[in-house]
Amino acid sequence: MPSTNRPSLLSRLSTELGLRSIYRSPRDTKLLCLQRFVRLSAFGLSTLILVLHLSRLGISDARIGLFMTLTLLGDVASTSCLAILADGLGRRTTLMLAAALMSASGAVFALSSSYWALVAASVLGIMSPSGAEIGPFRAVEESTLAHRTPPALRSDIFTWYTLSGKAGTTLGTLACGWAAQALQQRDDWTPTGAGRALFGAYAGLGFLNVLLPLLLSPACEASAARAKPPPRPPSPPSQAESGETSALLPAVAPSTPSRPLLPSVSASSRPLVLRLSGLFAIEAFASGLVPASWIAYFFSTAHGMQPSALGALLSLTALISTLSILAAAPLARRIGLVRTMVFTHLPAAVFLALIPLPRGRPLAVLCLVLRSCTMSMDQAPREAFLSAVVRPEERTAVMGVLGVVKTLGQSVAPSVTGGLVQGGRFWVSFVVAGGLKVGYDLGVLGMFGRWRGREEGGGEEGERAGGEVEDGRECGAGEGDGRAEGRK
Repeated sequence: MPSTNRPSLLSRLSTELGLRSIYRSPRDTKLLCLQRFVRLSAFGLSTLILVLHLSRLGISDARIGLFMTLTLLGDVASTSCLAILADGLGRRTTLMLAAALMSASGAVFALSSSYWALVAASVLGIMSPSGAEIGPFRAVEESTLAHRTPPALRSDIFTWYTLSGKAGTTLGTLACGWAAQALQQRDDWTPTGAGRALFGAYAGLGFLNVLLPLLLSPACEASAARAKPPPRPPSPPSQAESGETSALLPAVAPSTPSRPLLPSVSASSRPLVLRLSGLFAIEAFASGLVPASWIAYFFSTAHGMQPSALGALLSLTALISTLSILAAAPLARRIGLVRTMVFTHLPAAVFLALIPLPRGRPLAVLCLVLRSCTMSMDQAPREAFLSAVVRPEERTAVMGVLGVVKTLGQSVAPSVTGGLVQGGRFWVSFVVAGGLKVGYDLGVLGMFGRWRGREEGGGEEGERAGGEVEDGRECGAGEGDGRAEGRK
């Protein structure tokens, strides 16, 4: 009967899309998604105007490339220090400190026109030159989500965590394009003044991110993630203890283990971390060649698109990539996390390489839109995969290390692109970036294509690949190479 079939269909749909998982998740999970939405709204805002604002200040393309490289190198310092020390300092404190640096950077951009002052604000603070996540935020938040979520539900939770960031980027880019166009049409506003106002909004969103960690519970801290040994039942006192000894020795409270400030990565985890670092460095360098800000600059200079049209185009592609994320979790349940990562990222790499080849704007826009259809579908499976193969006590440190590696890979690329732009060979950066991303996908498939966790049906094989159990659930920390690869 229709009345009985309809609830069953809605129930299956909510399960497939992960709605049931995110609804039943702790409040901390929802707050972390909200934090990412607000933060990526600010990063999406800066993506559209960063290169254009620097160009309007009279800064050359080569110096803009140098600016972006120095910015990413500064991010290496902030990410490595804050992410690696996060479990020792406290995860909530770390998120607040990073958000304060982000807000300070926006304030300097809103007030100063000096090239070196802007460089200093970006290097010492947090300013995303590509619209992508930078700083220690992601490492800390993903580690927290991993220990607050059962392994079987992590793919759903990371899907909505990724979706919240994409939605924030879409909103920030769209709002920035409309606001920039509206301000520039007023007689009392110059393009430079409009850029300053938008960076003021960036600073405000950063300050909002300072406040949100105050609402997180103590369960988010690393100390809460560590399993506590069950209390030992008291043993009956011996005859000596019941006499003089028990009277002379005062009761001593059990000591609580101190929280180490510096985490360590075990020897068995290092081969996995090295392989992941090599792959992520290649992919990050490719992404750094053509970040969203350079793509916006390409369509502005090569095809004469205005800020409002650029904002609408980038918002459309962000919306498409956001909606496509919803298909990642159901696909991962059917073909596995690693195959989902590869088979969704590969087409996007091909379309990226094709963007500069058409001479007309419609075909270039089409390639950009087609790229957006699958470019983000690998993110949630990748985060779930990393949380499964890394030991629970090492997650924040390892994710911080991988974040540093990705930032280092990105930091060299903008200067290369800046030189290519100044030499009239902008198209080379797109082709090289697409080719490197294809190589990354094939490398992931070759190294980890046989890995299957227990939630993917790996059974004992998945346990050998994933290994360790946290709170009675498989969480994916095994031994050395075996943690990443199952055996046939």
